[in-house]
Amino acid sequence: MSGVADIAGRWMYRGVWSAVVSLLRVPEEPPALPARPGESVERFRPSPDYLRYLKFWFWIGLLPMDIAIGAGWLALLRADPGWAAALAAPAFAIAVLPDVLVYIGLHLRYDTTWYAMTPRSLRIRRGILVLEEMTITFENVQEVTVRQGPVQRWFGIADVVVRTAGAAPRIGPHGERGRSMNQGVIGGVADAGRVRDVIMHRVRASRSAGLGDERAGFAPAPSWGGPSWSPAHVAALREIRDSIRAATVR
Repeated sequence: MSGVADIAGRWMYRGVWSAVVSLLRVPEEPPALPARPGESVERFRPSPDYLRYLKFWFWIGLLPMDIAIGAGWLALLRADPGWAAALAAPAFAIAVLPDVLVYIGLHLRYDTTWYAMTPRSLRIRRGILVLEEMTITFENVQEVTVRQGPVQRWFGIADVVVRTAGAAPRIGPHGERGRSMNQGVIGGVADAGRVRDVIMHRVRASRSAGLGDERAGFAPAPSWGGPSWSPAHVAALREIRDSIRAATVR
């Protein structure tokens, strides 16, 4: 049934996408981010292999049902060809329609997922009925990791997880654990290592530039997440020490 569902899904999806964009006001264009003059904005979406990855799990879930429906209809055909002929159309619809609907849903999920980066921030947008858009400033980033399961490795994709301060899971009204509000996931990218390195580089740069410290003579942090003590910092601390001593003597 997969070939039939795939062809039917592609044919129906063209009209469905136009209707969704029009009725639900789903933005077709990538998200915008404020950028200073001369700054570039990198916009990208998940790898096409991410869509194949989603379809893989889709077929793993629905293929057994399709096989069971087909086997049941063949058994009925041998036992009672009349009833089998009467139930052929309903059996076909039950086997194919869920596949087509899920196929459309997967494509909508893929086509509405966007990522955008400037030298100072990251924006993640996804969703159809509920449009979620998260903006993460690199000054607040605490950790950047690459997450890849065995099936993702097979498809050549991975997720880049960006955590900010206090990235604890969100707790629902009944105690259920949800996605952290301080965590952004750049999912299904083929160049996860490059994306991670770009973010880490921009985090290092923002640590020194975020409050304008570079204009006061402070040096940028020399390593990922590590403290930096420049001569300007030491001089400021000595002034504070001397002021405290003078006040104590008086």
